[in-house]
Amino acid sequence: MNVCQMLKHCDLVLQIPLNRVELSEINFFLKYIGICTKKEMYVFNNGIPRNMPTFRKLIVTFECDFDEARKGLLQTLNDYWTAFKNEKLPEHHVLFGKMEEKDWGFLEFKHLDHHLKQFNV
Repeated sequence: MNVCQMLKHCDLVLQIPLNRVELSEINFFLKYIGICTKKEMYVFNNGIPRNMPTFRKLIVTFECDFDEARKGLLQTLNDYWTAFKNEKLPEHHVLFGKMEEKDWGFLEFKHLDHHLKQFNV
């Protein structure tokens, strides 16, 4: 994954709580791991575990334009912030289970922070 693909990936992940990207259901075992991971991240204030599996529709392998990907991510961040402030985020995530606004904010921050540090941007 290059920087442009990372920006597009982060854009897609932020579209989940906006109900623009729908993830397929997963089995109970993976859901259990996701719920435990969310709790672990809160307890230890650590980041996204390295090499954590990614839903296929969030994997970006195609070439993209950096400026377009950057603008798209910034627009989605603005849309996300509006939904967050207006308490319009979903109450459930396919992997992480029950979600509140604070959970969405924490996990989205950790995800963005993980990838921005990964690429030193």
